[in-house]
Amino acid sequence: MRISTRLILIATVAACAPMLPESPLPQLPQPETSQPAAPATPPPATPAPTTAAPAPDQAGFDGWKQGFLDRHGGARRAAYERELAGLSPDPTVIRLDGNQPEFSRPAGAYVQNAVTPARIAQAKQRADRVPWAVVQRFGVPTEILLAIWAQESAFGQVQGDFDVIRSLATLAYDGRRRDWAEGQLKHALDIVIDGRRARSGLKGSWAGAMGQTQFMPDNYLRLGIDQDGDGRVDIWGSDADALASAANLLAQAGWKRGQAWGYEVILPANFDYGLAEGARHDWAFWSARGVRLAHGGEPSAAERAEGATILLPQGARGPAFLALPNHYVIRRYNNSVSYALAIGLTADGIQGRPGLTRAWPDDAPLSREQRTGTQRALTSLGYDTQGIDGVIGANTRAALRQWQIDNGRLADGYLTAELADELIRMAR
Repeated sequence: MRISTRLILIATVAACAPMLPESPLPQLPQPETSQPAAPATPPPATPAPTTAAPAPDQAGFDGWKQGFLDRHGGARRAAYERELAGLSPDPTVIRLDGNQPEFSRPAGAYVQNAVTPARIAQAKQRADRVPWAVVQRFGVPTEILLAIWAQESAFGQVQGDFDVIRSLATLAYDGRRRDWAEGQLKHALDIVIDGRRARSGLKGSWAGAMGQTQFMPDNYLRLGIDQDGDGRVDIWGSDADALASAANLLAQAGWKRGQAWGYEVILPANFDYGLAEGARHDWAFWSARGVRLAHGGEPSAAERAEGATILLPQGARGPAFLALPNHYVIRRYNNSVSYALAIGLTADGIQGRPGLTRAWPDDAPLSREQRTGTQRALTSLGYDTQGIDGVIGANTRAALRQWQIDNGRLADGYLTAELADELIRMAR
């Protein structure tokens, strides 16, 4: 592979990063298999820091480590302590955790970077590497699995070389997602101690996601599949194991066989944008309000009966989508609208479906200060965002939409850089 191609792969694959959902998703049911694996979505490659990150406090880290061992060590305390010995926090992990591209970049920039003719062509060339037995067993289409495989690791070529245990320990010490990170760290330690994977081979993204389909440790233990029958779940080296494990996760999350993830739609001029991202309704409801599929026709009979939502990932000026249940299943992989759209639209391209009819607006990205400042401003103005974490998720968009309604604005729930600055000034 030429260096230029390698750099492109790293740039596109590093578009994913696992995060704690704004509203926690329910636990997946336990699978029938005894050792499962599961995905997440952090960037596998190690981007070079743009500025030197301050060195974390080693004494504070050592104090956190002792607390972790007290809380989670139990009968395995000595084994955990051995694996954590000599560990120091990774400042790169802390920096990357505060700037996840799914939430800092406009949806269109994220999607256009991920859904490219080159990636679709590469996926088509690998279609025969998705075991047909996996598709039949789990009901997840080949094109969806190919899209995830492409997005998570460039078909296994960029899996990440971070020490998973060090990354998760860093996230737990940093504290923003401590409970989640400590739980994942415990599972990662168990993987090594139980002999499922050598410590030297437990590599992944900065956020602890592992292998070709970027599974977090808990899902590796619950949802991993030994598809090639060699007696171990190898999501790093076995295409079959990685893809079967991803299919198992989606199936356990409720993938609906034979249904699409969603469709681009055209909204009428008088559409009530306050309905977007709200309650789910069947196709008859949306059709009665003038919503039409962008490429004509109608959803299938099964899809027409499903509850669906209108998504406006870049507000009223951007493309609109009818999100069916499978869209939300994809978000069990990464609870980001941008990520789920990238997977769905890549899968559509693999199938040869036409592209979007409406262009993405060229909006500026939001800085972390604008994101947290907006959340702080809305909350102070009486529109609770359910936390100030810099993630412009469903709760923040709902609060913004209500503010827009109350102030006579077009209520599309979309935050631009200009609107963020306006809200921050208003709350001072």
